Amino acid sequence: MELVDFVNFVFRVLFLLILLRVIMSWIPGLNPSHPVVSAVFRVTSPILDPIRRVLPPVAGLDLSPLVALLLLELVRNALIGLIHQIL
Repeated sequence: MELVDFVNFVFRVLFLLILLRVIMSWIPGLNPSHPVVSAVFRVTSPILDPIRRVLPPVAGLDLSPLVALLLLELVRNALIGLIHQIL
């Protein structure tokens, strides 16, 4: 069960970082070179950028975070199911 807890923790952190990135995108004048902002972008860009290449903005809205959160949940559930089958 420790492996399931670890998987849940990693996916929860990714979920929160994507939400934080969305909130930061609403803040005008945010300094992109700030260490926290930079770290959030470094961690979330590999997840969001491929989705953005496939899914263009809809009515000016970037839906890639929503799609990423849904995909993360699907992957998390699949991994946990696989872990339960193996163990």
